[in-house]
Amino acid sequence: MQLLSINVGRPKLVQYQGRTISTAIFKSPVEGAVEVTEMGLNGDAQSDKSAHGGVDKAVYAYDMADYEWWQNELDGRELSPGEFGENLTVRGLPSAEVQVGDRYRIGTVLVEVTQPRQPCSKLGIRMQMPTFVKQFHWAARTGFYLRVLEPGTLAAGDAIERVERCEDSLSMTDIYQLRFDASAQTEQLTHAANLPRLSESWRADFCKLLESR
Repeated sequence: MQLLSINVGRPKLVQYQGRTISTAIFKSPVEGAVEVTEMGLNGDAQSDKSAHGGVDKAVYAYDMADYEWWQNELDGRELSPGEFGENLTVRGLPSAEVQVGDRYRIGTVLVEVTQPRQPCSKLGIRMQMPTFVKQFHWAARTGFYLRVLEPGTLAAGDAIERVERCEDSLSMTDIYQLRFDASAQTEQLTHAANLPRLSESWRADFCKLLESR
């Protein structure tokens, strides 16, 4: 497992379908060591802090296996690191295998997986495809958010070491599909809601689903 690219960006105004929108989804690769704090990467920022960033979503990662799947799905469209708005482009950590609560060491940084990414309209803007949000949703190749347990520095090329596998957990793909499965069983929703390392926002979502039952 390896960190292939570190991507950062700051909010900027873009024109989209006749509107002016502020977004920080346009991330670009940077070279050298980058400092990581509990709130994310140095040099990176979010436009809508109510939906992005924070301790539970300090860093967003996306895997090359998912990139390669999308390149085929999009008829060979060239995709560059940061295309999905991720901070870390990685290899060896596809969405279907990474689980809530898994912990990884990258450089001197210790991180913990908290939740999958739920797409918003900004992803459609980045891809210049209004329908892409729905495509991303149904594909369930979400990537994953990370909580920073030990701040430090990392650099492209660093090895990624899994230091703890969270047993009896759910993968990014599985928990994402469960969240939007109208036929999900109460036992499944309860299991997800009780995952101790799940982000607070997703825990609240599962609790609301349980209350509605």
